[in-house]
Amino acid sequence: MLTDGVALTDHHCHGVVAADLDRPGFERLLSEGQRGTFDSTIGLAVRRWCAPVLDLAPHADPAEYLTRRAELGWREVSTRLLRAAGTTRWFLDTGFGGGTSEFAASAGGEVREIVRLEQVAEQVIAENGTTTLPFEEIEAALRERARNAVGLKTIVAYRCGLDFPLRDSPPAIVAQSRLTDPDILGWLVGLGVRIGVEFGLPLQFHTGFGDTDLRLHRADPLLLTDFLRTTAGSGLSVMLLHCWPFHRNAAYLAHAFEHVRLDLGLTIPYVGQRSTAVLAETLELAPFDSMLYSSDGYGLPELHYLGALLWRRGLGRLLDEWIGEDVITPADAERLVIAIAHGNAARAYPE
Repeated sequence: MLTDGVALTDHHCHGVVAADLDRPGFERLLSEGQRGTFDSTIGLAVRRWCAPVLDLAPHADPAEYLTRRAELGWREVSTRLLRAAGTTRWFLDTGFGGGTSEFAASAGGEVREIVRLEQVAEQVIAENGTTTLPFEEIEAALRERARNAVGLKTIVAYRCGLDFPLRDSPPAIVAQSRLTDPDILGWLVGLGVRIGVEFGLPLQFHTGFGDTDLRLHRADPLLLTDFLRTTAGSGLSVMLLHCWPFHRNAAYLAHAFEHVRLDLGLTIPYVGQRSTAVLAETLELAPFDSMLYSSDGYGLPELHYLGALLWRRGLGRLLDEWIGEDVITPADAERLVIAIAHGNAARAYPE
């Protein structure tokens, strides 16, 4: 396949659990909800594709897989799976799942930080301990973190939804230890826009499915349309993460707005064998230079590995089909693979 061996830039992922896991702990991390189980598409993918990396036969029984995992220990498992992904650059959201140094020890390659706006703001509020929001301190902390970061991220979709009011000035409101007020979050995202433009950092948005803290209908990226109109021409790059089941909506936004880019993130490992279909639906409308690769792996290094492997298989099978039907030349297909694998990220993110 054209995708075999191509180096990947994983432009959005998280750290792994630094501990051995029993079956309930492992299965919980096989889901974004509360029903993690091997009896799922992603469970099948773990047994089929991750088992050989741990010296087991494909389709290993879950009990056999977890026994072998325990024998090797979490460090060895993480090192094997992360390095088998073929990823040379990792952009780590350190707001959830640990820092860059711990991850780099197992992953290899270059590891850079994505700064989560809400995590920094809430840390400043906790340290400040006042009854009013310390807006100046939050801005100072974000600017300091941005100096060494490769990008910024917001989880406003979780906190109030993507139809937040964008604000240039701080609202007059008392402090919250966990930010949920739309006006505060709108100011925080606005601050992220200004810092992103100033430092040349893309701003990532969680969109689409996630854990049960999310109201899915409020995570449709189409709710960002007014925000995208406002930020068009500002110099900001907006990254729409994950997107499913709204991946066609995200593809439309990338088609309509020059500063919008998207990935499929954790969608790919979770849909397993259906990754070819989801990639095809996204590429129906998304310009080829707007799409990036990410795994959104979190907790289990299996997710980072499956994100890469199933992306390679899914896109490779799609392009084989296009070549066979004379939709695309092999040379153009190779350029498309390189662009999504790492080229588009190289253009969008700072060195």
